[in-house]
Amino acid sequence: MKLKKQKKNYLDLIPVQAEGLAWTRDDEDIVVLEVENTGVFNRIAQKLFKRPKVTKVHMEQFGSFLWPLIDGERTVKDLADLLKERFGEEAEPLYPRVAKYMQIMESYHFISLSEGKGPKQTETV
Repeated sequence: MKLKKQKKNYLDLIPVQAEGLAWTRDDEDIVVLEVENTGVFNRIAQKLFKRPKVTKVHMEQFGSFLWPLIDGERTVKDLADLLKERFGEEAEPLYPRVAKYMQIMESYHFISLSEGKGPKQTETV
């Protein structure tokens, strides 16, 4: 009997920023990620082809709004709701857009997505 592969529900996942990934804001309040180019091939490219040691990735307005909110505690749904609150109808289609955005950010290793620990347990005395 074959087991069905369970699909991830991106709205329940918790994004966490990659460690050591520096970022700033430019003059127009756009987030700029600074990705260090490491490894043998990057080092060769830097010497032979004058490639930069750090690549700057400029985010668009939605990404610039979401990036500082990724704190390792909010779910993708929480972030989407904050985006909707800030941008209104301009953010539609909201959930597919935010889920795809998180998939792309994860594919570039800017974030990792965790399933979290579920509902918080309260201790009774």
